[in-house]
Amino acid sequence: MGRLKRRIHTFAASVLDVPEDVIHDLPRITMIGNRQLYIENHRGVINFSPNELQLALTSGQIRIEGSELVIRAILPEEVFIEGTIQDIHYVPR
Repeated sequence: MGRLKRRIHTFAASVLDVPEDVIHDLPRITMIGNRQLYIENHRGVINFSPNELQLALTSGQIRIEGSELVIRAILPEEVFIEGTIQDIHYVPR
């Protein structure tokens, strides 16, 4: 994204009182302990196993590592995961 476009989005977010994750299409991650994880603004599942989940993002990927991972709900831009979460990696594009 161009520098000017990013500045305009940031300005619009502050003026309109809209969260920057909405304006910039950033992922929003909510974690409850190490047992539940809710991720918004993903672009699809790349890989899933009981030990790893990889999600595509607009600006890269996110990799969740753990054990007994289960996808409890998945929607076009949201995913809810349960299991023992041990590590979360953001891999920029």
